[in-house]
Amino acid sequence: MQIYLVGGAVRDALLGGKAYDRDWVVVGATPQEMLDLGYQQVGKDFPVFLHPKNKEEFALARTERKAGVGYHGFEVFADPGVTLEEDLIRRDLTINAMAQDADGQIIDPYAGLVDLENRILRHVSGAFSEDPLRVLRVARFAAKLASYNFTLAPETEALMAQMVASGELSDLTPERVWQEVVKALSTEKPSVFFEVLDKVGAVELLFPELYALHDVTQPEKYHPEGDVWIHTMMVLDAAAGLSSSIDVRFAALVHDLGKGLTPKDLWPSHRGHEAAGVPLVKKLSKRYRLPKKTQILAEKVTEFHGLIHQGLTAEGLPYLKPKTYLKVLKACSALKNADNFQQVLLACKADAKGRLGFEDVAYPQFDFWLKVLDVANQVDNQAIIATGVQGPDIALAIEESRIELIKAFIHTYSQ
Repeated sequence: MQIYLVGGAVRDALLGGKAYDRDWVVVGATPQEMLDLGYQQVGKDFPVFLHPKNKEEFALARTERKAGVGYHGFEVFADPGVTLEEDLIRRDLTINAMAQDADGQIIDPYAGLVDLENRILRHVSGAFSEDPLRVLRVARFAAKLASYNFTLAPETEALMAQMVASGELSDLTPERVWQEVVKALSTEKPSVFFEVLDKVGAVELLFPELYALHDVTQPEKYHPEGDVWIHTMMVLDAAAGLSSSIDVRFAALVHDLGKGLTPKDLWPSHRGHEAAGVPLVKKLSKRYRLPKKTQILAEKVTEFHGLIHQGLTAEGLPYLKPKTYLKVLKACSALKNADNFQQVLLACKADAKGRLGFEDVAYPQFDFWLKVLDVANQVDNQAIIATGVQGPDIALAIEESRIELIKAFIHTYSQ
């Protein structure tokens, strides 16, 4: 029995980074031998075992044969006679197909070290094309390793494009696609994930609502970066810099989908794009079965980011009517959940910063809206009830009181 550290842990260590997960391959062992040593078997597709103490995963060396469609369509063969090289050749990228033995020696049968040094993402073998999920995985690795400036090998990019064109990505389940999106959104530069997918035609196939933003013009005064697709990618990265929340980052990604519906003869104006985008967010969320809270936040940001930006003028003065401020607070459930409203504001802040030349510009709307919320929450409900109002009139009186408080605050703020 020989045990090797494999995959991302080897790659990340060689890059000088920290390995968060360690995976092991066991060569020359049977399932029974692993059980006899106290390992706990998990996984039905092939023999994977949890270490009896640290619970790290140990997989028996295996080979695979394509026997069906999608990423589930494999027959797995695990046997003591399977070599380390046979196991590694089934992996996705050369930089993920290296192993380390107990003495710290690197086993690199497919030139992963050279690609690591040259910052190239290259598929290991033709077996890559048998698993459509790898198109998304490679895009995610590109985002994960963006700080190292990795690029796609031309032959790998071409193979990914062929896989997309073959239509096999349609065999991926919605849940699996969303899992990869979540992992990509968790990286420091998630835009790279979508840019790589766009290069190989996968954005058009998987996210047509985003693809529709290509070449859609915007007012150059406010968007010198160019079309809505470029702006969206910048907003996504700005959101990644402001918040670790997947919900905030996803909301930033989809906030301008409505601009893809604007008739071309109206460009570069996109009046009403906020409301127009909400059904698209709903459609995308339903297609990939997103968590409800992720969908709701994205809908709120999409619908109200325009009004939130207008909360203050360029001179820093309140612009909206008191009723409108309250309308936004109520629609975003800010009066009930201030933390959630802060997430809405973070996505809006990312929208403001995701523009060429505006990356470091202040966004006073963030603090201003929180002050408006604080003022609106200062209503004395008991005092209103003490005036004798009853039934539905109580809610009306509370709303009128909030509007008056906001009105007084705006007046003071403008002085």
